[in-house]
Amino acid sequence: MKRSGVVTIRDVARESGYSASTVSIVLNSAPLSRYIPGETKARIETAAKRLGYRPNPLARSLRSQRSNIVGVMVFDITDPFCTPILRGLENALYQASYLSLLADAHNEPHRFERYLEMLLDRRVEGLIIIANWLVTDIKVLADLTERQVPTVVAGREFELEKVSTVSVDNEGAASLALEHLYRLGHREIAFLRGPKALSSSGQRWKGIRNFSQSVGLTLDPKRIEELPESLDANSSFEAGAHLTSELLRRGKPFTALMAYDDVTALGALRALKKKGLRVPEDCSVIGFDDVAQANLSVPSLTTIRQPMEAMGAISAGIVLEAIKVTNQTRDIPIVRRKIPAELAVRESTCAVK
Repeated sequence: MKRSGVVTIRDVARESGYSASTVSIVLNSAPLSRYIPGETKARIETAAKRLGYRPNPLARSLRSQRSNIVGVMVFDITDPFCTPILRGLENALYQASYLSLLADAHNEPHRFERYLEMLLDRRVEGLIIIANWLVTDIKVLADLTERQVPTVVAGREFELEKVSTVSVDNEGAASLALEHLYRLGHREIAFLRGPKALSSSGQRWKGIRNFSQSVGLTLDPKRIEELPESLDANSSFEAGAHLTSELLRRGKPFTALMAYDDVTALGALRALKKKGLRVPEDCSVIGFDDVAQANLSVPSLTTIRQPMEAMGAISAGIVLEAIKVTNQTRDIPIVRRKIPAELAVRESTCAVK
């Protein structure tokens, strides 16, 4: 085995007794390798193994104009929403022999734009954006697709722009959550809505309105609060606690509370406990997302489970399929996948006492 430096094609050629071009064809599994006798291949591969030869993926990518790298951008890696999506897409990329190159924009639009430039400079073959409410300049991402850089936004839905998206059925999921409370006998229900700037807020509220209208349930404005916009994905915990306290201060009683997401719901649990109210005996609470903390809280949180790992895997699959299309010099198809959610019933909800 070579003791110093990197083992090269030429080293393997000298060891095996074949030309460097023949060794290169065999070790890189080039199309011409099918014309090389099996005995020759075996001698070259044995020599390469004995020397400890390892192929140089960078050199191979420069020759083939392929990097086998997909850029992955998150806006805030501390957001618990991101982690399972990352797990799903990483698994899918690994199985396809692709590497992900991760960048965290720290909720800063300028950093997002700079990272986008840096990822493209490194010749990523596609991009996956794990979105939060700061993804507003969707036209930039649509332009990438038009420039034959396959791009998928995971976690948000954009109806009008030319970009592929993978998202949950927010409308149907919110309706499912409210139906759960209604079937438990709750009629006086408080709501913590998401920020107006978020498209998912409107979609979830539409599901709430549709279900309430179908059963004649009144949505009392005095039992409704709205989360403020914030650059910090985890700020909704404090906002949930504060807004729940505001609802309680009004003196308009409620037997259940439906929060925009799990972190908001966990804040609501804190506020209810501080006021001496028991969950779920005095007030049931339901969240949305099913982040890891939802199952660890006391009581454990009933919530809408987004299939986040599946969203990551599906996003990776869309990008990989689009990469094949670009290699065939065809236009990238725009794919919009909407995935149904499911109800995870735990300890924070019960029938009206």
